[in-house]
Amino acid sequence: MKVLANDGLDQSGIDALTEKGFEVITKKVPQDFLIDYINENKIKTILVRSATQVRTEMIDACPSIEIIGRGGVGMDNIDVDYARLKNIHVINTPSASSESVAELVFAHLFTGARFLQDSNRKMPVVGDSEFAKLKKSYEKGIELRGKTIGIIGMGRIGQEVARMALGLGMRVIAADSNVGRASIKVKFYNNQFINVDIETESIEGVLKHADFITLHVPAQKEGYMIGEKEFAMMKDGVAVVNCSRGGVIDEEALVSALNSGKVAFAGLDVFLNEPTPSKEILNHPKISMTPHTGASTMEAQDRIGLSLADQICSILQVH
Repeated sequence: MKVLANDGLDQSGIDALTEKGFEVITKKVPQDFLIDYINENKIKTILVRSATQVRTEMIDACPSIEIIGRGGVGMDNIDVDYARLKNIHVINTPSASSESVAELVFAHLFTGARFLQDSNRKMPVVGDSEFAKLKKSYEKGIELRGKTIGIIGMGRIGQEVARMALGLGMRVIAADSNVGRASIKVKFYNNQFINVDIETESIEGVLKHADFITLHVPAQKEGYMIGEKEFAMMKDGVAVVNCSRGGVIDEEALVSALNSGKVAFAGLDVFLNEPTPSKEILNHPKISMTPHTGASTMEAQDRIGLSLADQICSILQVH
């Protein structure tokens, strides 16, 4: 039983599958050659992350496929409904990377709040000659504690962001048309915990009242969730983080809002036109950037690998 992990798989997942008798192939097959490779090798299971596309054409052309797995949450690179119509199992790992993505949100927030995205660029260049000048330019940092974070999208990752924000002493407001109330359990190292109920509100309310806004929504089929109109609703000096999907934010409108001072800083893990983000975005001094690494922690990849392996064994009834 052959499994093609075309975008890679953590060793924990490889070991778990190998122990059950699967042959796990981790070579990266280019998209244009994928159909031929799957057919030649009679691949039953293909595992992807965000790079490989599994579309209708491939599903029709590869009758050996029984399982399509996505290591992560969003499945916009897979034609899920069509695959299931063809009796193919489609699986993902919706909770395995929530903590990792949420921590990256706060990495971007702390970075922007203390100008790290700029100071990390300038210190190696002029830190020895303009130390006092740099110190002066970064003296207006802000704290997160006591501020209001607005979470748009209260799924697993949004709720994990809320949990961390509450632990930091932040006020949490949220918008989600599918979730009316979220009960957030904040656990501490000594087994104590608190429960906090968060009632969601309109997106307009979140945009107007939040000091920091973070997005945790699927890819948009048309238009932007945050564009010129939405930026105009926000507080002056707001900060915006997007660790969900490129295309959720109008990047031109974001740059304009940053340049005008409407938005103090932004944190982006995802971009329009990945893997070639615009130079204007990449060179902007008020944007903290990562190359789509929200789930890229050792812990998350370990959980993803084991979750995929467990689901594959369960579907194929391999014990």
